[in-house]
Amino acid sequence: MKLCPKCSRSPLPFVMVLLISSVLAFITWLVLGLSQVEPMVRLAGGTAAFLAVGGTLLHYVIGCLKRHCRHDQEPHRVHGQTFSRPV
Repeated sequence: MKLCPKCSRSPLPFVMVLLISSVLAFITWLVLGLSQVEPMVRLAGGTAAFLAVGGTLLHYVIGCLKRHCRHDQEPHRVHGQTFSRPV
C-alpha cells in the first residue's frame, strides 16, 4: 500500500469508503431486524457487511489511486534546472 505523498494526503476517498460501508451495514442490520433474528446475529450480519463492503471499496480506492497518480510525470528540479523523467 505504497502511495505517493501527494495522493495519500486527501482523506476524502477513505471517508467515502467509511460512509458507504457504514450505511450499507446499517441497512443490513435493519433488514435483519425485520426477519426476527436474534440480536447477536443481527450484529454479526451488520459487521460482516461492513467488513466486506469496506474491504472491497478500500481495495478499489487504493488501486485507483495508484493507477491514476500523475505525480511521477511532474518535472524535477535539480540545482535550478528542470528535468523530466523518462517514461
